Amino acid sequence: MLRYVIQRLVGAIPTLFLIIVMCFFMMRIAPGGPFTQERALPPEIEKNVLAAYDLDKPLLQQFIYVDSFVCQQRFAMWQTGQPPDAAALSGRGLQYVRGAFRETGGVQREIKCLGGYFGKLLQGDFGPSFKKKDFSVSELIADGAPVSAILGISAILLATAIGVTFGILAALNQNRLQDYSLMTIAMIGITIPSFVMAPILTLIFGVYMGVLPVATWGGGAFNHLILPVTCLALPQIAVISRLTRGGMIEIMRSNFVRTARAKGLPERLVIGRHALRAALLPLVSYLGPATAALVTGSLVIEQIFQLPGIGKYFVTGAIERDYTLVMGVIILYAGLVIALNLIADVVYGLLDPKVRFD
Repeated sequence: MLRYVIQRLVGAIPTLFLIIVMCFFMMRIAPGGPFTQERALPPEIEKNVLAAYDLDKPLLQQFIYVDSFVCQQRFAMWQTGQPPDAAALSGRGLQYVRGAFRETGGVQREIKCLGGYFGKLLQGDFGPSFKKKDFSVSELIADGAPVSAILGISAILLATAIGVTFGILAALNQNRLQDYSLMTIAMIGITIPSFVMAPILTLIFGVYMGVLPVATWGGGAFNHLILPVTCLALPQIAVISRLTRGGMIEIMRSNFVRTARAKGLPERLVIGRHALRAALLPLVSYLGPATAALVTGSLVIEQIFQLPGIGKYFVTGAIERDYTLVMGVIILYAGLVIALNLIADVVYGLLDPKVRFD
């Protein structure tokens, strides 16, 4: 299994690289820019602003370039053990080579000779936000990610618990009143959009009944989570219940279930030990990308309930053409999808003995 996981992780590198390349160039070639305004800036100011963010360079150099002068200074530092010429580096535009040389406790950091967005990304730097002054993309993601993660994980756990229960009960009572009732209740979450369901629940429980807060994060307090988590979970409950119901109906008709019943096993053991494990296989494949989508935030829910998650940052960044912020969220989402799909495949193999990690 370890070999399989390593192969998948290595295979994910070119996938992630292609996502970064495609998103970077698609955003850059689109009309307009982060500093395009109805009222044009004076040419001198616009030139300085673009230079500060490397936007005055050719498109390929905005993505990555090698500063040969800085590389020479780095090599010279290794040879002589002396710090490079700070004046010369500043004349080369040191702002493009973040942290070129620092001395901390006698330990000299190496000079970074790769520039451009991808060059900085290889150094773990997502860059500054073009629109949110004095904040880096890493700081914004670190600020919003815990909120979106708490909401997403809570929503997927709630949806899984309710959806699996509904699916099992509906499958065991196929084409009966219980089946139709449970599926009707479950499908409400997917037939009514979240931008409609959220205000309805807010009016009922927050305004008219006054039992729950209608907005704000509240430090993640339980009562502040109930409404947004419920709104996020409702569409997933519908999908999960349908997947579980379909899987259970198919498995309950299989030969190994008939054999278990013929041996006289109690129905609860037939369902819990044999049927359910096989019926959940389609659900495991779905939960990977679904969890990634919920964990990375929901613009509608975060906007309605005024939650400081990264979903809100993503959409406002796209509207404002904040390239680095949008790229940071995309990379986070892509990484989560890759990681969670890998986890789903491993769990799938553990549940299904026929799967081998070759």
